[in-house]
Amino acid sequence: MVEYSERFLQNEQVKILLTWNVNKRLMTRLICVTSAKGGVGKTTVVANLAAALADFGQNTIAMDANLTTPNLGLHVGMHLAPKTLHHVLNGKFALRSAIYSHPYGFKIIPASIRLNELKNIDVGRLPEITFSLLGKADYVLLDSAAGIGREAISALSASDEVIVVTNPTFPAVTDALKILKIAQSTNMKVTGVILNRIKNKEYELTGEQIEEILNVPIIAKIPEDPKIEEAIQQKKVIYEYSPNSPAAIEIKKLAAYLTGRNYQPPQMNVSFWDRVFGWLKG
Repeated sequence: MVEYSERFLQNEQVKILLTWNVNKRLMTRLICVTSAKGGVGKTTVVANLAAALADFGQNTIAMDANLTTPNLGLHVGMHLAPKTLHHVLNGKFALRSAIYSHPYGFKIIPASIRLNELKNIDVGRLPEITFSLLGKADYVLLDSAAGIGREAISALSASDEVIVVTNPTFPAVTDALKILKIAQSTNMKVTGVILNRIKNKEYELTGEQIEEILNVPIIAKIPEDPKIEEAIQQKKVIYEYSPNSPAAIEIKKLAAYLTGRNYQPPQMNVSFWDRVFGWLKG
């Protein structure tokens, strides 16, 4: 059973929808995936986490809530959708017409990449739109705009949980602390931090150091993986392109954590010489 935060339950629209959904035993986790710094890999995480959740049989919707610089559709090959979140926010179309099924098994609500469609956008309607999805999916993942501007705050307001994506560098972690403080000040449920694009360099902060700075648990450690960039170039999720790549495995572990599932990563074939040199290094 999903446990919603007190902050979330105080919303009148949420009360009405949850009353109906509890009776129907339909519960939805609304998760804002955000970062205070651009370029940390937030959109990549959202696209592939949606696919990983679908692998576990979860009805998942990924929404591009980054209205000024949307990239979620580009990542999954749905960047030229005829109806988008922009059309819903300006009142031209109903939400159901902007929900598309991805071949991998999840759904996506893309945003428009056209500059002229930023006109007459009411970003304040974002909570109304996400709350209307309660009971219609197991997970709704909002790919938030980076930073702490109005778009990012609207995405937070439209969610019950927040996951912060950061990199293991001091500037990125410092920025992550800002968005966490905002979430905590509004009594949002902070699910955890995703440490992304780990390169295992000496200058990187350790997981222990990051948890000490942020005072929030790290729920995933995703390595820098060239297969991710290759998949993006192909406009595919990583599980279509390279399902056993290091990043794919770690994102699948994250999906297992969120759903409470047991997940055993595939056994990778290691050559004799790799085992020998690994033993010598160890």
